[in-house]
This record gives sequence, structure tokens and C-alpha cells, in this order.
Amino acid sequence: MKRASIPTVALAVALAALALGLAACGEKSEDTTGKTEALSLTLDFYPNPDHAGIYMAQKLGYFEEAGLNVEIQTPSDPAAPLKLLAAGRTDLAISYEPEVILAREQGLDVQAVAALVNRPLTSMIWLKKSGIKGVGDLRGKTIATAGIPYQDAYLKTILARAKLSSSDVKAVNVGFGLLPALLGGKAQAMLGGFSNVEGVDLRLRGSQPVIPPTYDELVLAAQGKRLREDPQAIRLFIAALARGTAAAAKNPRAAAKALLEANPDLDPKLTKAELAVTLPLLDPARSSKQPYGYMAPNQWREFIGWMRDNELINGLPEPSSVLSNDYLPGAIPE
Repeated sequence: MKRASIPTVALAVALAALALGLAACGEKSEDTTGKTEALSLTLDFYPNPDHAGIYMAQKLGYFEEAGLNVEIQTPSDPAAPLKLLAAGRTDLAISYEPEVILAREQGLDVQAVAALVNRPLTSMIWLKKSGIKGVGDLRGKTIATAGIPYQDAYLKTILARAKLSSSDVKAVNVGFGLLPALLGGKAQAMLGGFSNVEGVDLRLRGSQPVIPPTYDELVLAAQGKRLREDPQAIRLFIAALARGTAAAAKNPRAAAKALLEANPDLDPKLTKAELAVTLPLLDPARSSKQPYGYMAPNQWREFIGWMRDNELINGLPEPSSVLSNDYLPGAIPE
């Protein structure tokens, strides 16, 4: 999803153990002692609660302890991060599973190396006052979209569940103007907002979200060439990020402060509310025994098939060509 922008994972006993275990992983190894390696990270959007772990890791010095001098950049265009990554103009980029798959289809040398949010956040959202009770009520309604091809496919899938087709609604591309279109009455629903950001804002006004097919919403991507030449820096970054994410989950107030320092334009009250919903999604404490950032190859395989079925891509790449779990904390490289 390119942002215009339901939490189930609880903070568990594993949090404390993971924070301790990752402390060693996040610290610089002997061969990096006394050295600092520059590493640039391009976000998917302006600093917001999705990036809480990143800014906590930076504020608490976890990147520095790992021997990394991390520069965090905000893109002028949310479509740019993977292009910058493929061109070698940034070392890491925050993106989305569908975008990584599309980039590989286009021949870009990028690969997902960690999931920051391992479930969809992109939602179909409407206001309670619209009178819409479910997807079936969208017939004849105007739906604001960000004009992103794979989100048009989401819309098609969501409508099909209610036995509707794309011709039963009017989809209007409003770019980043999703909220204004919905609140201003130009559209009765929107597809493209994040349930944990715009969804939190709108929920206070009485909204109803519907979630599209399962995929990893936010992923960390790296250039294939960089992974081949300098994999250790990527491993150190992810380990430090895991520590920062655990720290943010443990201390939401400090996480909010770090975000507000990074982006003073954020509304403090709304940011705290969004963090309450977001931190359980970012928190490394998971129901499975997989490491922080784990991406499920079978889930990616199914999503790749969905993208091909919806004519978003032509091929059926193996998950191993678009993702790798080899750089996660505790992973043994294959």
C-alpha cells in the first residue's frame, strides 16, 4: 500500500526474553569495534507509528551499538523507495509485499529481508453516517482509491465476496486525498487507508473497516547486490531494529516522544492512540516461535498466485527470489 494510511497480538512473556536475547545480537561484533558503517534507510512515508521501532532504536543508540550510523530519509514520493534501493541510492527501504513482488517482476534487484507488520493494514473504510452496513451496500456508491493497480485488484476481490463487480461501484482515483474525499462527501468509502492510522482517526468518528487478502503490509527491503557484498550490516540493522521495537512496545510513552521529535507535525493525542493499535503489530512477541521479522514463504506463494490471477504480474516467481529470512536475528544463513 502507498499510504494516504486489527490488532490481535498481545505483549507476551517472550518480550522480555527477546529483548535480552537480541541485546547481544544488536551490539557490534569484534570486527566492527571502533568502526562505524554508514547505512541509509528510506521510509515508505513520513514518520508515523509504523516506524516506532526504528526511531526507538535510533534514540536509544541501538544502531550505534551495532556499529552503524543510520541515516533515516523520508521519500518525496512514496513510490520511490524501491527504485532508489535498486539504483543503490539507499541501503534499505521500507515497502510492502505487493510492491516488492511487482519490483521483481520489473527486474529490479531488490529483496524483502524482514516483515515489520505481518498482516494487512490497508482497509476498506466508510463512515457510520453513510448508512453502509457491509460491502453489499456499496452498490452504486463512489469509492475513493489511491490509483494503485494492486489495490484495484483488492477492490475487485472485496466486491466479489458480496457478489458485486467493479461495474457496480464508481472508483475514483484521488491519490493521497483519501481522507478529504471521504470526510468531504465526495466518496462514500475509501480503499487505501491504514487501519492503524487513518482507521484510528476515523474510528473515533464511527467507521467500519474491511481487510483485503492476507499479506505482509510493511517489509524491509535491501538491494540484492548489497546483500551479497555486505550481509552483516543488514543483520546488525535488523537485530538493532528488533531491540528498538521491543523497547517501543515496553514503553509506548517514550515511543510517542521519539516519533514526535522525528515528526513535530504529528498530533500528540492521535499519535498515542495510533501507537496503542500499532505497537502490538510491530511487537516481536508473536504466537509462533519464528524470529522477529519472519516472512512466511507459503503465504507469499499464495499472494503471488493471487497477483498473477488478477493480472498484476505475468510470472510465478518462487518466494525465495523475492524474500529471505536469512538476515533475521538468530537465523542460520542457507
